[in-house]
Amino acid sequence: MKQSKMLIPTKKEAPSDAEALSHIMMARAGYIYQLSAGVWSYLPMAYRVIRKVENIIREEMDKVNAYEMEIPAMLPAELWQQTGRYEAYGDNLYKFSDRNDRGFVLGPTDEEPITAILRDSIKSYKKLPLVVYQITDKFRDEGRPRYGVLRGKEFSMYDGYSFSADQEGLDEAYNDQAKAYRNIFDRIGLDYKIILADSGTIGGDNSQEFSAPAEVGEDVIVYTDGGYAANIEKASSKFTGVQQTAEPAKLEKVSTAGKHTVDEAAECLKMDPSQVIKSMFFMAKMGEDNYQPVMVLMRGNDEVNETKVTNAIDCEELELASEEDTMKYLGAHPGSLGPVGVGEDVKILADNYVKVLVNMACGANDDGYHYINANIDRDFRVDQFGDFRNVQEGEIAPDGNPIKFTNGIEIGHIFKLGTGYSEKLGAKVLDKNGRLVDMIMGCYGIGVTRLLSAVAEQNADENGLVWPDSIAPFDVHVIPVNAKKEDQMKMADELEQKLTDAGYEVLVDDRKERAGVKFADSDLIGIPLRVTIGKKAADGIVEVKIRKTGETIEVKQEELVNTVGILLKQLSNSTDDNE
Repeated sequence: MKQSKMLIPTKKEAPSDAEALSHIMMARAGYIYQLSAGVWSYLPMAYRVIRKVENIIREEMDKVNAYEMEIPAMLPAELWQQTGRYEAYGDNLYKFSDRNDRGFVLGPTDEEPITAILRDSIKSYKKLPLVVYQITDKFRDEGRPRYGVLRGKEFSMYDGYSFSADQEGLDEAYNDQAKAYRNIFDRIGLDYKIILADSGTIGGDNSQEFSAPAEVGEDVIVYTDGGYAANIEKASSKFTGVQQTAEPAKLEKVSTAGKHTVDEAAECLKMDPSQVIKSMFFMAKMGEDNYQPVMVLMRGNDEVNETKVTNAIDCEELELASEEDTMKYLGAHPGSLGPVGVGEDVKILADNYVKVLVNMACGANDDGYHYINANIDRDFRVDQFGDFRNVQEGEIAPDGNPIKFTNGIEIGHIFKLGTGYSEKLGAKVLDKNGRLVDMIMGCYGIGVTRLLSAVAEQNADENGLVWPDSIAPFDVHVIPVNAKKEDQMKMADELEQKLTDAGYEVLVDDRKERAGVKFADSDLIGIPLRVTIGKKAADGIVEVKIRKTGETIEVKQEELVNTVGILLKQLSNSTDDNE
């Protein structure tokens, strides 16, 4: 293909709002174009990469007997209302009505419609287990789209769904998907970790997340050198608290005016921060128009893990209480809150590390005052103890190794959904004993367009993109240094034909640009191999540059096809070695 005929609008400068390396380089390289915040067009080069990613996914799904279909983007709201997610999904859900005032949503995920389809199509366990998937656009009204295509309002996604009549069928499909995911990400050339994850608004009890370590990643990956890995919402560490044995002292109320943080209060009270209790106050949505006030007690400067709290009390949504609600239930502002004297209408949770403390300090629910020598049961109640904190680096993970942190990009997620959706939508089959049972579901997602960002974050350099050969838009970039020289252009055409005949995808830079511009653009767009036709063209010699390493070699024209094959194979093997 000729570069002069393609839309590749390269730029010297990055967009002013670009923060992530992937955003900067894909915008500069002419891969993506922003139409509005969070809404992107994928230009020809990006589209070629996307299609290669999709084909890898299809090939691996064929191996595990998952079959492609397509569900509309416009979905009837009534399905979402039946499962309760119409409200629970929150502001990210696009809602609208047609001319007949019938409600619809733009699909951010498709558990509801696929369950309805299977409910009306499958009646016997003999047709199960069954796995279907689609690769299509999804829509989420992100409040803060950022990092280019990493977090947008419209994006392409693989989403798969499994249905079975028993747990064995679910486990088989789940394990098959996990294997396919590993093969997909290995072939794409990503460094990734498989981590324990929370199921979030999708639901279900078991899930694993595939995360690509990257500085710009919005997820915190907790991992160890021993193989333990989880996202911060799910991670746990070994409990090391020791029961304190001091005699309970008299409860006293003391002034801490102007001291709002744990450290400030601890300094004022001449106590160790770990002995000061942080009281976080939330409103938990338990159902439509049903909110439960919840206080969570933490030791010192530990951070509340809201996901753990949400799961512990089984609420739909957890959010920090407003000033109005805080004053209504506690009569004070944050910084002076505590459990002493709190009424039964407030549910009190405490982290396990609080349970071992004696003679604690806590807010007195009176602005500018704290209690000292507060003790559980004598001075305040706790309704539920549990692990409600974020782990910290250096703590010991369940596998016995020290915890480390890194940022990561979520690239895939697999869930064991169970029967939550099938129960609500009436998706039942006759089992082998002739009884009606709910279908057992799993769901599986891969962010296809997000993979572009993940790959770019891990592989780009200061000069531009560096695509793994498996998903690069072209295999070879042929550059005649001077398009005005007939011998160079003739050789470019000949080499393009020979390489194409050998099965390689070739882009020829036939533009009438200076050599420096061509070379800079070539590095920017990141094709694995560059073939330069220059001064030695008359002698039948070209220069081959490996984009990833910068290494260059001179090759005779008649040996180029073999050389390209060898180099691409070496690049593929080097990717395999890094997995």
